Amino acid sequence: MLEREAAAAGWLRQRGHRGRTPATIAARLTFHDVHHRYGDVASVVGFSLDVAPGEIVVLIGHSGCGKTTALRLAAGVEVPSAGCILINDQEVASAAQFLPPEQRGVGLMFQDYALFPHLTNLANVMFGLRGLPRADAVAEARLALDRVGLGDYADAYPHMLSGGEQQRVALARAVAPRPSVLLMDEPFSGLDRSLRDEVREDTLAVLRESRVTCVIVTHDPEEALRMADRIALMRLGTLVQVDVPEVIYRRPADLFVARFFCELNEIPGVVRDGTVDTPVGVFAAPGLPEGASAVVAIRPTGIRLLAPGAGVPGRLERRRFLGVVDMFEVAVNGVDRRLKGRTRESIAFAAKDEVAVAIDPAEVLVFAAPEA
Repeated sequence: MLEREAAAAGWLRQRGHRGRTPATIAARLTFHDVHHRYGDVASVVGFSLDVAPGEIVVLIGHSGCGKTTALRLAAGVEVPSAGCILINDQEVASAAQFLPPEQRGVGLMFQDYALFPHLTNLANVMFGLRGLPRADAVAEARLALDRVGLGDYADAYPHMLSGGEQQRVALARAVAPRPSVLLMDEPFSGLDRSLRDEVREDTLAVLRESRVTCVIVTHDPEEALRMADRIALMRLGTLVQVDVPEVIYRRPADLFVARFFCELNEIPGVVRDGTVDTPVGVFAAPGLPEGASAVVAIRPTGIRLLAPGAGVPGRLERRRFLGVVDMFEVAVNGVDRRLKGRTRESIAFAAKDEVAVAIDPAEVLVFAAPEA
């Protein structure tokens, strides 16, 4: 089964001719000041987001932040308590209007794929095509299965497939009706790590070819960075930052955003004359007021190990080979916690060796200290 899934994952690259997913007319999806509650608990608060036609937006955040609820609101599975949701500028959910899910032109792909075990893969894909004559539905379903590399398994049942293949059937079922908006809830969470990258890339190819507007929910920062045109990071029901992947990574709005996308070495300090003085260097603190408490956040890739005397004195406490990179921890006087670094270069020191530490300013972010 693993061999078959690996073959399917590389199907797009191995085959010269391929079936094409029918194009759809992508729609604009707009949330305007949307609120939602589960009893006394607010799940979505003042949520406003505009997704352009054909855009892929990834909603990301910690468990319970409201990202799946936002998806369910767009699909019509949940009803907002305030605000409105529009598709192509038509209200589909508000205090005065609620369009049923089946009338929205929205596809929803669940985390567990929600395939019917008693139906063949072909019948599962046809389930969303019940409005078509049977012959047309069969043709469209076979085309969708062929596009995801599972045309030969149309007559098999979901339990006969691996997790990755089931995900592909669910994707075929979601795109077969040509939705104008496709909503995907943690679509890759059940896949083995070894196949996740390939399945994501092939899924992205299907989405681009279909030209469908897509919102994907995930908790995986790497997945968001790889797939999104824009990333929307949520916290406690609200949007913290919405931006293209490079900006949200390199210019995070606050410490929460920076922490979410990268492990950080955090050193507290106080702003004096526009800078923060730390045991590992002095760093600019633009926009922070004089005397403010600050946090100097250093990405692991910004730490270099040098020969003693060539930088800030330190001691290499630990090193570990991770394949592509080496991870290391170094102790520096005045810093409460060991600094954690990662490097692609070979480390010329052993544990407990005296070293020097240099910091790359391009890998340093300075934020106002969060309130206790």
